[in-house]
Amino acid sequence: MADQRLEVLAGAAIIALALGFAVYAGRDSGLSARTGTYPLKASFRSVEGVTVGADVKLAGVKVGTITGLTLNPTTYMADAAIAIDQGIQLPTDTAIVISQDGLLGGTYVELIPGGMSDMLAPGDEIEDTQGAVSLINLLMKFVSSGSSSPSGSAPASP
Repeated sequence: MADQRLEVLAGAAIIALALGFAVYAGRDSGLSARTGTYPLKASFRSVEGVTVGADVKLAGVKVGTITGLTLNPTTYMADAAIAIDQGIQLPTDTAIVISQDGLLGGTYVELIPGGMSDMLAPGDEIEDTQGAVSLINLLMKFVSSGSSSPSGSAPASP
C-alpha cells in the first residue's frame, strides 16, 4: 500500500513537471496568446527568415511578436501583422528592420523609434521598413566585384 502511494505521488510530480515545461515552452516561443498588446502593420520587400511568432525587439528587448504574414497580391509586398506590448508607445516615424543575431543567428524584427511627438495608434502602419538582406546575395556581389579585373595582367607603362 505504501508503495502504491509513493508511485502515485511520483507520477503526479512528473505530470506537474511536464505541464510546467509545456507552459514555459509555449510562453517562451510566442505561441501563447499575448494579453495587453495592440496591433500594428508593416509591408516589407522581403521577409526572408521571419516567421509567425518571431520576436519584435526594441533596443534588444522583446516588445512584441509577428502575428501574421501574407503576400499582398497588388503590391507584391509581404504584409506583416505585429502585436506590440501595450506599455510601449512608438513615434509615427518609427522604422522597422529585419535583422539577424550574427552571421548564423536567428532572424528577428527590430524597431528603431523616431523623434516625432505623435504616436502610432492601434492598427496603424509603420511606413519606414527595411526588408531582409540575403547574406548569400551579398557574398555573391562581393565575390563577383572582386573578380571583375583581369588577374595577372600588369598595367601598360607609357
